[in-house]
Amino acid sequence: MIAFWIAATGLSAVTAGLVLRGAARARPVDDAQARLEPHRRRLAEVERLAMDGLLAQDELKAARAEAGRGLLAAADQAETWERGGVAARKAVVAIAGAACVAGVGLYVWLGHPELPDQPYAKRVAEWKAADPALLQPAQIAAVLEGVAAERPNDAEPLVFLAKARAAAGDMAGAEQALRRAVDRAPNRADIWSLLGETFVIEAKGDIGADAKLAFSRALKADPKDLRARYYLGRARIAEGDVAGGVGDWRALLNSLAPNDPARTALGREIADVEAAGGLPSVQPTASENPQVQGMIAGMVEGLAARLAQSPDDPDGWVRLVRAYAVLGETAKRDAALATASARFKDQPKVLSALRQAADTPPQANMAGQTKDQKIAK
Repeated sequence: MIAFWIAATGLSAVTAGLVLRGAARARPVDDAQARLEPHRRRLAEVERLAMDGLLAQDELKAARAEAGRGLLAAADQAETWERGGVAARKAVVAIAGAACVAGVGLYVWLGHPELPDQPYAKRVAEWKAADPALLQPAQIAAVLEGVAAERPNDAEPLVFLAKARAAAGDMAGAEQALRRAVDRAPNRADIWSLLGETFVIEAKGDIGADAKLAFSRALKADPKDLRARYYLGRARIAEGDVAGGVGDWRALLNSLAPNDPARTALGREIADVEAAGGLPSVQPTASENPQVQGMIAGMVEGLAARLAQSPDDPDGWVRLVRAYAVLGETAKRDAALATASARFKDQPKVLSALRQAADTPPQANMAGQTKDQKIAK
């Protein structure tokens, strides 16, 4: 802020100086005419001598040039004032000084350096204290930007920030956050695979070199990473190695638990590829981004973990029940409701708030998972 004050003062001084310099150089009208008159007479004399044939052609050109230069030099210095020039000069000086003073005063009034960045900072603080399930992705991203800044060596806030930005449609911002995250935690397979998936979404389903490199780094850190195995198998199919890609997918299918819903989705996709002889024409889009579900779910699970350690937080339990209801996680909602109801059975207001939270309808874009979302979990 000190630098701003110095720069503003310097600019004001330079501006005022230029105005005052022009005022100081200016001359009254009569004085200006007197300075120009000898040069005009000289130029007229040159023309008269030329008409009388007393100047050769070369001499005429040189004389005209010399007289013209003198006239232009005098005219450049003849910045004139109207009648009452002294008063006008005083007015210019007064206006310039008043403008500087007014500018400084206006800044002190409206932009005092001691005043906090009230509007936006206040909104971010309110979002930080609010129920995450009720915030828009862009609002969650704003909160997480501050958290990431407060924890410069922790990759986790950046992972959540990337998911929030992706949910808000800012895939470039999500990629930037994940790149910072892998710098902080280069051995975390989940971050590498999320980065690869972000590349895929940005490329509208194409699994390019950057994405394959990210997925390969994920498998190097964890050979069992489901997301990386799925997308690398998909890349082989897209490149024409249908049998190899389907083989990778079948190996992935066999590694899934029998009751894992991803088995059904992946098995159906394998059948579709085999029937079509390749990938279907519809590719994943940003609206089918698996990070949308993960962004909210991860924050809610963090709330659940905190409540498991410090359960005497009725507001936290209400937020958790509502969040599970919004996500469509009915089993987790009912379990959390039962636990909280038992703990606060003697507090009717808390029980009423819990029941209202449990009745919150699920949001379609959170509860409804796409095939790729289920596989990537």
